[in-house]
Formats: sequence, structure tokens, C-alpha cells
Amino acid sequence: MNAAANDITGQVRPGVLSLSIKEKSALFAAYMPFVKGGGLFIPTSKSYKMGEDVFMLLTLMEETAKLPVSGKVVWVTPQGAHGGRTQGVGVQFAFNESGKAAQNKIEVLLGGSLKSVRPTHTM
Repeated sequence: MNAAANDITGQVRPGVLSLSIKEKSALFAAYMPFVKGGGLFIPTSKSYKMGEDVFMLLTLMEETAKLPVSGKVVWVTPQGAHGGRTQGVGVQFAFNESGKAAQNKIEVLLGGSLKSVRPTHTM
């Protein structure tokens, strides 16, 4: 699990989360298919509140274009969480065109691995 966390880079700018996921294993660990509309776990030390609106710029795998996606915080893993979990937030994609595009893109990239029982950052 730590190897996957190292493959994800989250940089914080005011109001914007920039996330680059370079490997399929890291995308699997970050994706939250159990959230309606899909979502991603984003490692960050910045403090967020449940329900807070956020804007993400996602770079997935070999893609060069950033995918702009709005969403809201639905999961918070605090610093020092039980089981050595990575600190960060789970963001549910907005129910709009950009959210649906992000969900579809991620699910195509993950393909059959979505059914895997391997642990992720959130489950």
C-alpha cells in the first residue's frame, strides 16, 4: 500500500487539488467506486471538512491533459489514523459532465481490477 501512495502526488494550491496518478496500482488504491458517481482519495496534509466543495486537476497515467473535476469531501483520514492509513480526503465527483467524464475515464483505465479485493486507501 505504501508503494501506491508514493505513486500519487498531491499538490495544494488555494482552492485547487492537483493530483497526478502515474500507475494503475496507485489509481486502484485511490479510486472509490463505492461512492455514488465515483470519487478519489487524495493524500494531503491540508485540513478539509466533510461536505466541503473542492476542485481537482487530475492527470491520469500517460495522459498529458489535466482533467478538471469538481466534487465534495465525503471521507477524511486524519494524521495518525488507525492502521497507518495515509492522511488525506476522499472526494466524491460532482454529478455533472466533468464528474461523469472522470468516473468513466478511471473505470476504463482500471477495467477488470475494479472487482479486486486488494486493500485501498479507504477500504
